[in-house]
Amino acid sequence: MATPRTTTGDSTAFAPVPGAHRAYEAACAHLLGLQHESGVWEGEMEWSTMILSQYVIVLHILERPPDEPTRQAILRSFRATRTAEGCWGMHPQAPPSAYATTLAYVALRLLGTGPHDPLAAGARQWIHAQPGGVRAVPQWGFFWLAILGLVPYRQVAPVPPEVMLLPRWAPLHPERLLGWTRMLYQAMAYLYGVKFRADPGPVTHDIRRELFPGPGAGARSEADAGPEAGTGSGAGTGSGAGTSLGPGAPPVHSTDVYVTGGRALRVLQRTLRAWERVHSRRLRRAALERCHRAVADEQHASPHHGLSSVNALVECLVLFARDRHHPLLEDAVARLRYWCWEDGERGLRVCGDRSIVWDTSFAVEALLSGDAAYEEQEPDPRLGPALNRAHAFLRGAQITTYTGRVPPLRTVRHGWAFSDGHSRWPVSDCTAEAVGALVRAREATGLGGSHRVPAHAHLDRRALHGAMEAMLDRQNRDGGFGTLDRRRAGDWLEALNPTEMFAGCMVDASSVECTGSVLTALGRMLPLMAPAPRRRAGKAIARGVTYIRASQHRDGSFSGTWGINYTYAAFHAARGLRAAGVPAHDPALIALGRWLRETQLDDGGWGEDWRSCLEHRYLALDRGLPEMTAWAVLAGLDTLGPRHPAVENGVRWLCTHQQADGSWAGGHVNGVFFTTMMLVYHLYPVYFPAMAVGRYLRALAQSAPDARIPDARIAPEGSEGTP
Repeated sequence: MATPRTTTGDSTAFAPVPGAHRAYEAACAHLLGLQHESGVWEGEMEWSTMILSQYVIVLHILERPPDEPTRQAILRSFRATRTAEGCWGMHPQAPPSAYATTLAYVALRLLGTGPHDPLAAGARQWIHAQPGGVRAVPQWGFFWLAILGLVPYRQVAPVPPEVMLLPRWAPLHPERLLGWTRMLYQAMAYLYGVKFRADPGPVTHDIRRELFPGPGAGARSEADAGPEAGTGSGAGTGSGAGTSLGPGAPPVHSTDVYVTGGRALRVLQRTLRAWERVHSRRLRRAALERCHRAVADEQHASPHHGLSSVNALVECLVLFARDRHHPLLEDAVARLRYWCWEDGERGLRVCGDRSIVWDTSFAVEALLSGDAAYEEQEPDPRLGPALNRAHAFLRGAQITTYTGRVPPLRTVRHGWAFSDGHSRWPVSDCTAEAVGALVRAREATGLGGSHRVPAHAHLDRRALHGAMEAMLDRQNRDGGFGTLDRRRAGDWLEALNPTEMFAGCMVDASSVECTGSVLTALGRMLPLMAPAPRRRAGKAIARGVTYIRASQHRDGSFSGTWGINYTYAAFHAARGLRAAGVPAHDPALIALGRWLRETQLDDGGWGEDWRSCLEHRYLALDRGLPEMTAWAVLAGLDTLGPRHPAVENGVRWLCTHQQADGSWAGGHVNGVFFTTMMLVYHLYPVYFPAMAVGRYLRALAQSAPDARIPDARIAPEGSEGTP
């Protein structure tokens, strides 16, 4: 692929790092080879085996166990992800987890793996060696054990369905929760309200005996069967079996427990447990009906697939608990395959989400980041058709319909989801990156005529303004942007987080990353807008800049929310501020540049340990990683400039660590969900390094005295977009 050739005259001051052109060409060639025929790029977003375990559990509860080829593929996945201790962690780099290992053990036994099989025996031995054994499992794990009748529901943090009947203005109404949590609550509340217990067969008794050895293991717990048991008509509902672990005491110390409840949570849970003993049957029936209607409406609103795999799994259980022949159940079960990712070597995994729109948007950015600055250069002949296909996909992925039976809490139409156009859950930064890539592709020049988006394929003003409305609907009072929704409650609600293992999961708080993405998109959209929406966008930009400034730490860094962590946030903060018209000599960007210099490793790269998300302080690895080095280089270009030694050394690191096929080594965790759940975005080490090297070459070419190409980044024009 052609790249800008810097003309330096008699000076070598503007010569790029040796090998940078070749590295970018190879990276783009590799990226082009990964595009699907449909025009998309998608890499696996690897999560924990906990979702695979839940998938197995749900299939067995629904009396639809996997066929033999699928069963073998699942077993291959468990073998491939096992730790050295014979257990499973919460992510590929994590130590063994009591939660993940316990669920994996249950899933393996349901799949027919014998208790003495090495795959299961080692896990069981490790669980029993932990202080408290299964009691080390956090509350989210207890919920799954209760569904199988392995523990009584009184050991589960209460999830009363009556909360759904509160007036919408009530502080504890579920509508105030973050979207993922809200959708889970209404499903879990139904299952909790009917005390749903499945009975996968005699193996349940064996699992109970194996996990809870000793006197009384497997004894029936009549005290747990309340008058509401049996309200549901699904299999296994009613008086159930369970092993009591104590009078509602929280789990013993566990490495899985990250959030310990304070006094407010303890008082609330005691109150809710008391309510569970005296609640009205009539009120319970009304609340259960409200929960069921909410789950059913999500099936109508998201006819192709739902918000996430975890939500989809629990919603299937609700439909089954309501009626094992529920008219919506078969389609809901069939859609579970959408979340599966399978290959011959590592077997079948279940992704938390699909990153199709997200990956495609950044792939387009990478391919255009260093587009041929001089029109006489011949681009890769695959580039134009690839960009046209990607443009067509992204244009078609804009959400234009909503099939739900009740109005959504958020703007749905004209946004983009993380996954594809079939989702009905647009996200602020996914909308921003998609519309930003479309505008960038529309404005791209210097591609030798091989790529020219037809005028009829451009985003018209209605689509463009609709995208703006979808983003602005997610701007919070602090000026930052949330994800699925806008924030509907204060920090006090986080103090009532009952999960024990996740943080930042109660409200849709602003993040530097979402805000930076939206600022970048709005900056590109401004010249295409009519005057009135342009003024609205300008005000939103100014508020977003204020939020990012207020989020900066004293050392110049920013905390991340969706990536690891300070390095990822640095990329988005710098990108967003510069797109908003903030100059590189601004004190905030100078401080960020200083932080980048101070955190650069001796080898010229950047590498951040995932534990920085947990400890809320920057922790460096002993080596650089390609995606993190790319994020730092991109931030450095916006703060230090292309000729700064830190930026050049970062580019040099990327060039020297590139593999023969144009890729970079991946597999390290680079994303995060709810603070503790680390993810591996498998395409991050592909398009972010390409984007960094391309932008470096372009910036260097534009800084040359005789540069002839204007900056492709469209900055806000006029006072509306200038903070």
